[in-house]
Amino acid sequence: MTVKNLIEQLNLTVFCGENNLDTEIQGGYVSDLLSDVMGFAQEGNVWITLQTHKNVIAIASLKELACVVLVKGNKPDEDMLEQAKEEEIPVLGTTEQTFEVAGKIYQMLNA
Repeated sequence: MTVKNLIEQLNLTVFCGENNLDTEIQGGYVSDLLSDVMGFAQEGNVWITLQTHKNVIAIASLKELACVVLVKGNKPDEDMLEQAKEEEIPVLGTTEQTFEVAGKIYQMLNA
């Protein structure tokens, strides 16, 4: 499954990163604790979070994550968007709760 498939199937908002929507998704990680993501997320994961600051993108880039999904209607801070555009990391959004989004992505990846 690609980031583009994820966007289409979950009707996600694309805040930036349109050039990297063909990236293959290898799995997912859910956490709002940056050190946790830095320690345990794997390359190609979708990161589901409510954090909206630029440090999220620093971690996403370091871990070579496929994309970041912001939940609960959160929108990226301006500095997050700037960093994400620079790093070419897709930042997506949904109004759904973390639990719901994680469950849907898990089902999609394991279908």
